[in-house]
Amino acid sequence: MTVSAGVSEATGPHGKIEGFICHRFLIKYQLERLFERGEKMDHLDRLEARSVHILREAYSEFKNLCMLWSIGKDSTVLLWLARKAFFGHVPFPLVHIDTSFKIPEMIAYRDRLAREYELDMIYGQNKDALGKGLTFPDGKLTRIECCRLLKTEALRNTLSGEWERFRMNHRTGEYEPDACREPYTGVIVGVRSDEEGSRSKERYFSPRDRNNDWEIGDQPPEFWNQYKTDFAPGTHVRIHPLLDWTEKDIWEYIGREEIPTVSLYYDNGSGYRYRSLGCGPCTKPIHSTAKDVAGIVEELESGMLRNIAERSGREQDKEDGGGLEELRKDGYM
Repeated sequence: MTVSAGVSEATGPHGKIEGFICHRFLIKYQLERLFERGEKMDHLDRLEARSVHILREAYSEFKNLCMLWSIGKDSTVLLWLARKAFFGHVPFPLVHIDTSFKIPEMIAYRDRLAREYELDMIYGQNKDALGKGLTFPDGKLTRIECCRLLKTEALRNTLSGEWERFRMNHRTGEYEPDACREPYTGVIVGVRSDEEGSRSKERYFSPRDRNNDWEIGDQPPEFWNQYKTDFAPGTHVRIHPLLDWTEKDIWEYIGREEIPTVSLYYDNGSGYRYRSLGCGPCTKPIHSTAKDVAGIVEELESGMLRNIAERSGREQDKEDGGGLEELRKDGYM
């Protein structure tokens, strides 16, 4: 990578990428713009700058890149940041693993935003397990076993291209079988280290083996904003631009940027809302009267949620003993 006058020209798997601003110059550029307006760079500005830098680094270093979109608040913030990083366009596919048990509002939101933002939207499924009724809602599996089949196995085989993918046709607005089955070797994910114990062990660029298995003790060090992006052939790399964000950061950023989010996060008058979203049968709402982003931030600042884990409504976490480390070793998001 060569740097001149504060702007980098990077040659990577996508060819020459002009105008990519490397991290220190991105910070300098934003500081200059803020200084012109008589402002200082705040905490959210710094988080945004680092995430944008990581997204651009990932795009410059990995040819077969995709982003996982769970439709939740974190991955939706990540989608927003990607659109900022690439000037309103997302230059890689968004992949959603559809268990067929997502709350209907989530799927409607996914497809509405995919059409509005003209996203290269793809979904994958474990059609065999669904066809045989091998699920928790059908009474044949535990929640963890269901997650392993409908999420972990579906994700592994969707990313590898071994199973059929479905891509949105923007002319019709419908999904069709995707002719491209090339494996994705770089996968951008919206996980945060404070959300759940095993996620605190991740790196910004976190390698998996050919089978997507995660060896926790074999993670590269990341010091002084230096990231390892050169891995052996066949290595599958997860990229985590939101790793240092907190739940409060996410909601404050959603409020500042006015990011559209699923209505399930807000109390509609019932006195309940969802704090974390997943499959309908395994996700429970919490007692809350927060009807907007400001109300959620107030709850987080007041401490009323201090002793309640963010994923406390996710029943599979309880079945797994309060953590998801074993599932994540096998490739779970």
